Amino acid sequence: MFDVGFSELFLLALIGLIILGPERLPAVARTLGGFIRKARVSWISLRNTIESELAEAEIAAPIKEAGEELKRFAEDMSTGLPDFSNTPGFLPESREPNNALTSTEPESSHAEDGAGESPTGDADNGTDSDARHS
Repeated sequence: MFDVGFSELFLLALIGLIILGPERLPAVARTLGGFIRKARVSWISLRNTIESELAEAEIAAPIKEAGEELKRFAEDMSTGLPDFSNTPGFLPESREPNNALTSTEPESSHAEDGAGESPTGDADNGTDSDARHS
């Protein structure tokens, strides 16, 4: 990184020994090592954060492009369709089917099935005919 070789380190240690003395040099070296360790950990953390943000951006870019393409497609489809609002029988706000077009029979014909039974098919209202004879 800084291209510091063994000879440069030896020269720095010799200068530190002369200036600080043998008593304070180990404590200063420990403190300096701690600062370098903290700086390295901070640098690695920053690099990992940047790499993860870039990876998220690479993942999000195709999704964003697909969303924009779908919006353009929807706009193209809506502008390409003819206007049916003036067509008779076209009611875009009404979602219910037109009863006149779907059924021509009166509703009373569906009330009874077959031989006058009720719609549930229970002619004796839940009483059992065998129970009356016992």
